[in-house]
Amino acid sequence: MRYGLLALLVVVMSVESGSAKDRLRFVTLEFAPFIYGENKQVAGPGRDVIAMVCRKAGIDCSYDIYPWRRAQALMDAGRADGMMVIGRNPDREKWLRFSPPMFRTEYGFFVQSRNLLDYKSSNQVAGYRVGVFAPSNTARTLAAIRSLMKQNGITPIEIDERPDDSSGFRKLSAGRLDAVFSNRDRGRDIIKKEKIVAKVRYAGQHKALFYYAGIRKAYPDQRVVDRFFESWEALFDEGAAQKIIRAADLEPAPLH
Repeated sequence: MRYGLLALLVVVMSVESGSAKDRLRFVTLEFAPFIYGENKQVAGPGRDVIAMVCRKAGIDCSYDIYPWRRAQALMDAGRADGMMVIGRNPDREKWLRFSPPMFRTEYGFFVQSRNLLDYKSSNQVAGYRVGVFAPSNTARTLAAIRSLMKQNGITPIEIDERPDDSSGFRKLSAGRLDAVFSNRDRGRDIIKKEKIVAKVRYAGQHKALFYYAGIRKAYPDQRVVDRFFESWEALFDEGAAQKIIRAADLEPAPLH
C-alpha cells in the first residue's frame, strides 16, 4: 500500500513538474487595435491568435499588459517568457526567438486634415516637427529618416519623442506638431478614440512592416517553444489565424 501511494505521488509530482514547464507568460503594451486591455483582461486579435496557438500546443499561457519599459524589464529578469505584437530589430534578435509574422501593417505620417500632403518621400516633410512614441522601433525608423535627410542636404525633421503614442496625436490636432509618425492601424485607432478624426488624417506610407511574437532564447525548455511555433505554423497554414485577424479589420501577414 505504501509503495502504491509512493508511486502515485511520484506520478502526480511528475505531472505537476511537467505542467509547470509547459507554461508561457506573455507581456505586452497597450497597442490597440492589435492588443489591448478590456474588462481587466488582455484582449484583441493578437492575444486571440496566440491563445489559439497555445491551446493547440497544449501550453498554459497567460497574458499581461504593462508600460513598455516594464514589460521589457520583466523579460530581462526572466519573469516573463514572451512578448506579443512586436517588430524585429537586431538587438531583439539577440535574445528573442521570433515567430513567423502575424500582422502586415505599415509606418507612415499623420498630418492635420487641412494639410494636403500625399506622402511619397521624406523631402515632402522637410523641416517638419514630428511626434513619435519612444523608445520604439517606430522612433528608430524616424531617426533613420532624419539622418538620411541630413546626409542628402534636406532640411531635417525635428523629432518630438513622446512617452505614450496618444499625446502626439493630441498635439498634432492642436497644431503644436506638423505630423506624427506612427503605425497606420494604431494611429487610426487613436484618432477615433480621441475623437479627432475630422482634424487628423493619414498622409501615406513610409514603409511596410510585420509584427511578431517573440519568446526569450533563455527559456529553460526549448521543446515547449518548438511546440508553440509548430502549432503557430499549422494554424496559419490552415487559415484559422487569418480569420481572427481579418475579423478585426486588420491584415494578416502573407505566408512564406
